[in-house]
Amino acid sequence: MTEEKKQTFEEAMEELETIVQHLEEGEVPLEKALQYYQKGIELSKFCHDTLKSAEDKLTKLITDDGEEEFSLVEEDAK
Repeated sequence: MTEEKKQTFEEAMEELETIVQHLEEGEVPLEKALQYYQKGIELSKFCHDTLKSAEDKLTKLITDDGEEEFSLVEEDAK
């Protein structure tokens, strides 16, 4: 049995950046572009979920220590 290596956040971001570069070049056949797009969506979701998990862990660590709760303030786009 072979174990599949779990991709790290950094590896996923690097792969996503490569996919974006390929798509921005515009010289990709339609079928390949669709494959890149689908993989890019999967990588984007993985990265988002990883960041959300890290934020949740930080929030829990900080609130468990009785310190001020961690929060992110999003600025309105102007």
